Amino acid sequence: MPKPVVLVAEELSPAGIALLEEDFDVRSVNGADRSQLLPALAGVDALIVRSATKVDAEALAAATALKVVARAGVGLDNVDVEAATKAGVLVVNAPTSNIISAAEQAINLLLASARNTAPAHAALVNGEWKRSKYTGVELYDKTVGVVGLGRIGVLVAQRLSAFGTKLIAYDPFVQPARAAQIGVEVVSLDELLERSDFITVHLPKNKDTLGLIGDEALRKVKPSVRIINAARGGIVDETALYHAVKEGRVAGAGIDVFAKEPCTDSPLFELENVVVAPHLGASTHEAQEKAGTQVARSVKLALSGEFVPDAVNIQGGGLSEEIKPGLPLTEKLGRIFTALAGGVAARVDVEVRGEIAAHDVKIIELAALKGIFGDIVEEAVTYVNAPLLAKDRGVEVNLTTDEESPDWRNLITVRGVMADGQRVSVSGTLSGHRQNEKIVELNGYGMELAPSEHMAFFFYDDRPGIVGTVGHLLGEAGINIAGMQVSRDEEGGRALITLTVDSAIPDDTLNAISVEIGAESTRSVDLD
Repeated sequence: MPKPVVLVAEELSPAGIALLEEDFDVRSVNGADRSQLLPALAGVDALIVRSATKVDAEALAAATALKVVARAGVGLDNVDVEAATKAGVLVVNAPTSNIISAAEQAINLLLASARNTAPAHAALVNGEWKRSKYTGVELYDKTVGVVGLGRIGVLVAQRLSAFGTKLIAYDPFVQPARAAQIGVEVVSLDELLERSDFITVHLPKNKDTLGLIGDEALRKVKPSVRIINAARGGIVDETALYHAVKEGRVAGAGIDVFAKEPCTDSPLFELENVVVAPHLGASTHEAQEKAGTQVARSVKLALSGEFVPDAVNIQGGGLSEEIKPGLPLTEKLGRIFTALAGGVAARVDVEVRGEIAAHDVKIIELAALKGIFGDIVEEAVTYVNAPLLAKDRGVEVNLTTDEESPDWRNLITVRGVMADGQRVSVSGTLSGHRQNEKIVELNGYGMELAPSEHMAFFFYDDRPGIVGTVGHLLGEAGINIAGMQVSRDEEGGRALITLTVDSAIPDDTLNAISVEIGAESTRSVDLD
């Protein structure tokens, strides 16, 4: 079989390339050149970009086999996530690759602004020794306002605490108790503006944050304040900042990002007390290395059909360690459900009971859908397009949770109703220290059986001799039984034989068994 093709459209770390080359056919192209990019996308399974390659509807249409777009960095401004989702293409980035580098750059700019490092350097290399002109300020005992207490904001706060600063923060999505754990007081934006000696911005860029630190905000600050932006250009209004510094309403600034990049001409460049950098937040060897290896690992997971923690367009929530072991089991339950149903259900209910129900289990619903459609559609089913496949086929999907589970510590059930009213259900659990997978219910019949690569199900009227007949016919076909359970509703009533076998059962053997035992229904599934 040919290897899946990964197209690298921009520079990627050697370690990232090496990881990809273990399993894939890795090709390269200049992603910024559309005339090269579009034809190169034909037959590509994964596309890796940085910031220069535009992944829009046109590019996605050209990449008919595409399964994943990976951005070797944090932002996704150049990727049309909505169009990718409609196309069933997973979008991933490397959200933690540069957080340390970005936090350190913010600290770097803050210190450089506090101590007038840039103008002092420029003066000295021009032969001027101006110690008194460039007297700075200490960080000790100063109040630092952190605007945005996400991962980078927290790292900045932790590092600034070592300088003996007083830390306050504005973030409407962070609980005060959580901030207090790292020594930060949560305040309103107005209070932060009024109290801070330094303000450092760590917010995403969106309609709510664009221009947040603008003229109105800059008229509320101390004239001694210094403002740092190493997050996203445009959050701090550059024109308003220029006038505030020029008029002495702001003492200085450190700016790493700009509203339009690359930026080589700005009024801010005229100001000696503004230190600027060409968006160097992620520009460290370590960050580039981590970005490359993180997206390479994400691509590996995506192309093997696994859940990708760094996916941005999966409808599920985060993946906790408590939930992760249940995903392969849930996918198997989905495939068994489809085998039992023999078609597409009109409605599917995914029920999660027990301790894991206390977590965000939306991803379990996606795993069930991935299994349900895995054997009945031609295209590869992923966590991204599984909900779209259900919607396109008119399948109503519901997820319910209950932290009470009378019989099992955790229980996952996939049940559904067919168009003709037939009801189908299958339940499973993970047991023991090793989290062993078990099927514990099929269409209301109880059992305890580990799922295997090859399984068969026979529904029939309970009577003597059936087990022997099934074993004899499988033996004649050279099929070895690995496990068998017989379940019944009552003695002499309806019964179910569930088999796990070492190899796939040929259709003629299944038919022969079905006829011999008078089975009402016979189903098989290969979970390879």
